[in-house]
Amino acid sequence: MRMLVLGGTVFLGRAVARQALQAGHEVVCAARGESGAPVAGAQFVRVDRDDADGLAAVTGNFDAVVDVGRHPRHVRHAVQALRGRVGHYTFVSSCSAYADAATPGQVATTAPLLPADFDGDPWADAETYGRCKVACEELAAEGFGAQRTFLLRAGMIVGPEDPTYRFEYWVRRGLRGGETLAPGGPQEAVQLVDVRDLADWIVAAGGSGLAGAYDGIGAPMTRAEFHAAFADEQELTWVDQDFLLANGVAPWSGPRSLPFWLPLPEYAGFLSRDVTRSLAAGLRTRALRDTVRDTAESIRDASHIDAKNGLGIDEEAQLLRDWRHR
Repeated sequence: MRMLVLGGTVFLGRAVARQALQAGHEVVCAARGESGAPVAGAQFVRVDRDDADGLAAVTGNFDAVVDVGRHPRHVRHAVQALRGRVGHYTFVSSCSAYADAATPGQVATTAPLLPADFDGDPWADAETYGRCKVACEELAAEGFGAQRTFLLRAGMIVGPEDPTYRFEYWVRRGLRGGETLAPGGPQEAVQLVDVRDLADWIVAAGGSGLAGAYDGIGAPMTRAEFHAAFADEQELTWVDQDFLLANGVAPWSGPRSLPFWLPLPEYAGFLSRDVTRSLAAGLRTRALRDTVRDTAESIRDASHIDAKNGLGIDEEAQLLRDWRHR
């Protein structure tokens, strides 16, 4: 199979290229090349997807194309440049495309979507990002044909080479040990997927011709199960969300935040989607402990904290003291 990865130099794009190469496929990565380098063995073509003719250097036919973009104009340009030369098209969308984040157990085929935004800036905020992803989905399905387009709505992707630090925050926290602030309650839902498992499914879908909308995320687990994967012996202190919010702790990501935590009930459905259909269609997920182990192998100094996502060591300690003396 000859596969084109539109991107291919960062995280999921790199994982797709690597998995495809390992499976014996020919891989072409088309990107600006400013955010990273493609994996060894892939052909690299430098492109500018902002330019309507930016894919002119990408020549030949492809059995499968994987697009990890977020700008509707990029998908529009891909349709113009590649239509008639593509057997199967995967657009990596996002669970942020859904309009209802509060209802648990939703399914990709029936869950309502946000209105499409064909001209917005997907970097502006979370909702605009979701609306732009919906627009990208519509452009891809219309341009390449719904029967040949795989709309993969990815959830929280984790694992080696993750540039966001959100998962790595908890890996480092487990390596440090000691009393650990755990947000919310132990029975709350958490949902994620290893980047390599998602990449495997994407490559397989290109070969099988899987089409339609699916959620790209593993089955939900409890927050207690999530934290248990980071260390054999932990001293978890569960801190309720009202205290966290009142003390300026941000959910999900960013400085002074707790990754993988979202307030309830307004986000009760965001990390508890029904992925039975995705698992039946070929998504295979590894044990979370394996992902933790492989991520930890790249960490040399667990005492280092990257303040762009998560709590600093002193911030966490102060919050725990304030929680005990509330």
